[in-house]
Amino acid sequence: MKILILHGWGGSDIPHWQSYLAGELAKDYGTVSFPLLTDRDMPKKDVWVQQVKEILSDFQPDIVVCHSLANILWFHLCHEAEIKSVQKLFLVAPPSLTCKIQELSTFFPVDVPKNIHAKNVTLITSTNDPYMKEDEATALAKSLNVTHIVLKEAGHINADSGFGEWESIVKLVKGFKK
Repeated sequence: MKILILHGWGGSDIPHWQSYLAGELAKDYGTVSFPLLTDRDMPKKDVWVQQVKEILSDFQPDIVVCHSLANILWFHLCHEAEIKSVQKLFLVAPPSLTCKIQELSTFFPVDVPKNIHAKNVTLITSTNDPYMKEDEATALAKSLNVTHIVLKEAGHINADSGFGEWESIVKLVKGFKK
């Protein structure tokens, strides 16, 4: 299995769970790509879309794990319909599809894609994520018709909210079989 991990705004450096996940997968000789996307602190949608298209074409992952802004990036890739479907997609802590953060304005608003380009999808959200309200997360899961895991009081599911060594995501990713 080839696993692509896509970070959000600002990256996912240690102690973020995405860094931990990459290390845990690599320890078991997993094939992992965890690229640092261009200008992670001042991202531009067109630049990230092009960069990830190239990564998808070259790496051809079976599993993609997105956090935060990477979910929105994935939605934009889906709208372009030029990507191959993956076996499994994890959408973790997406922000509101109408996010108003100025530094991220090129990414928003975005529509829910009609084709998510994945055979199996798990959306993981929190009851108190400051970037997406619980009712919007529920509506997104319903709109995408995907498995939805809701974590209680988990914030934005990042290092700041205590998600560094997050064993549950490691088990979910390692446990997925084609």
